[in-house]
Amino acid sequence: MTIRDPGARPDFDDARSLDESLPELRRQVDDAPTDPGCYLWKDARGQVVYVGKAKNLRARLRQYVTLQDDRDKIPLMMQVVRSFDYIVVGSEHEALVLERNLIAQYHPYFNVDFKDDKSYPYIAITESDVFPAIKYTREHHRKGTRYFGPYTDAHAARDTIDTLRKVVPICIATCAEWKRCRRELERRPDEAAVANLALARTGRPCFDYHMGKGPGVCVGAIDTVEYAKHVRQVEDFLAGRRSHVVSAVEEQMREAAADLDFERAGRLKARLESLNALDDRQQVMFSSDVSLDLIGFYREETVSAACVFVVREGRTVRTVEFILDKGADVGEVELQGGFLKRYYDETADIPSEVNVDVDLPDAELLSEWLAEKRGRACHIHRPQRGEKRHLLDMATANARHALMRYMVRTGYADDRTNQALLQLESALALDAPPMRIECFDISTLHGHFTVASMVVFTNGRPDKSQYRRFKIQTPLTEANDFVSMSEVLARRYAPERMADERFGSCPDLLVVDGGKPQLTAAMEQLSSLGLDIPVCGLAKSDEEVFVPWDETPVVLPSGSASLYLIKQVRDESHRFAITFHRELRDKAMTVSMLDDVPGVGPKRKRAIMRRFGSLKRLRAASVEDIAQVPGVPADVAQAVFDALRAWDEEAQTVAEKAR
Repeated sequence: MTIRDPGARPDFDDARSLDESLPELRRQVDDAPTDPGCYLWKDARGQVVYVGKAKNLRARLRQYVTLQDDRDKIPLMMQVVRSFDYIVVGSEHEALVLERNLIAQYHPYFNVDFKDDKSYPYIAITESDVFPAIKYTREHHRKGTRYFGPYTDAHAARDTIDTLRKVVPICIATCAEWKRCRRELERRPDEAAVANLALARTGRPCFDYHMGKGPGVCVGAIDTVEYAKHVRQVEDFLAGRRSHVVSAVEEQMREAAADLDFERAGRLKARLESLNALDDRQQVMFSSDVSLDLIGFYREETVSAACVFVVREGRTVRTVEFILDKGADVGEVELQGGFLKRYYDETADIPSEVNVDVDLPDAELLSEWLAEKRGRACHIHRPQRGEKRHLLDMATANARHALMRYMVRTGYADDRTNQALLQLESALALDAPPMRIECFDISTLHGHFTVASMVVFTNGRPDKSQYRRFKIQTPLTEANDFVSMSEVLARRYAPERMADERFGSCPDLLVVDGGKPQLTAAMEQLSSLGLDIPVCGLAKSDEEVFVPWDETPVVLPSGSASLYLIKQVRDESHRFAITFHRELRDKAMTVSMLDDVPGVGPKRKRAIMRRFGSLKRLRAASVEDIAQVPGVPADVAQAVFDALRAWDEEAQTVAEKAR
């Protein structure tokens, strides 16, 4: 197989309906083997658009062509798929390793990957050299070199190298004198055993040697045995085993003081202070010397961020942030599982435990893969409480901030909004992009406490100053969304409201929550008012958009900016309506309950409602809290508390009978 434009968008122009594309694929899938392996879905150009692994290839492929895979992206993906390949392997573990390699090779459009796919910084030790050097690099594949990272902050990586060399002198790979010494030793490999003597004859001291950051390899001031100790300390430091380095420096300082070599002891003390200063900047999160990674995620519509807290010996030694090219358009399990495969494929720093916020179905298989790479056990865990849960929440918060910074830096939100408005203009046959969108929703309880919400999006963003709430005034004995919607539209678009500046300008698009019947009711009401406003209805079930000029609903592409925007408008109107409905219902229920409590008259009832504001807060209050309301004695507070508990018990009994 050959790479065809890796990472490019699939050929969406050649997309076909599922009824056209799936029958032939089903026949091909029936011939697939039942062995474990990897599968590669391809589009019309033969470009790989998705790579996956399977314990049973035929069964897994059949889930795609029969649409039993319930991920939102699958119907869209299968519309562009024309063929597939598969590679049979010996075990599910081998399939996992192969899957990661194939994703790295093809960068398929529908797989989770890093957003920019750039190379990240690493700190490396050139272990194959006689005198290994430390270096900052973006490659991580050379044999004989040990890599630590990745780091997403280049400055942090360089600062770590600089601080580390102050603590443990070691050559840096960019030093001209180190490169000269390396070339000499490569020409005379027989002199490696006495390298320091050979270099002393021709050596020139480098600048870092005078500054105390170089050990003096260039002038033969250190032999290979002593230098190897420096290298081990540096590797311990980078692997998170800071206590080993501290102990070694403290021991050297004590030995120098015992030998009355106070100058050397002073230098060692300064190094120890540098190391302690670096540790002081790390946040101590655990009382035990645990080694683990905690990975938090935050998603937007088509982009997300991951934040890795790297904890070694109970300290957060570094934080690494990544932007991913998938967001709410894929499931949490797929997003987090895909990231784990990509991240741990590129890092050699694997802890004893990896903490994530979902239960991964292939956690056991991933653990085996990580344990094989680490050489010791590694477990994947989902913490529920305690220190790990707290730190995982912090990682999630940091992922959110990382994503917000990325979106501001790249103008992502503005680009997506502009794209969404243009897509809606085209899909709904509007005269111009809908710069002002209004959406209405009804909330009721069997015809009681019926309210309507109106939310406004200006330039694709919520315009909360324009939100309005309506109490439905038409008497209802049962829920009737059509009557309620007709009333609220008649009130909103009445001539006096249209002329009222507080209600803003006429919308470019009106969205009603519902299908064809709700859309028809809205059109009739607007027609009676003599208004010509573009209207569409959004059905909850299949996210279909109904328009007046076509019996067939418009289906906006899954994951598109336009679908995300119109769903956001609909969901915001629902949230706003249900919040107002609950406020009215809770207030009414609270007042009615208080009417039956002995000792609670109109004055005390008003005082209690002013103090707590809602039934939820009043139900959560203790007797002492209620007694603090001015004018409410302790015996009345107890009576109110008892009445609330009795109401809770009755509500629970009703709910249990309903079940």
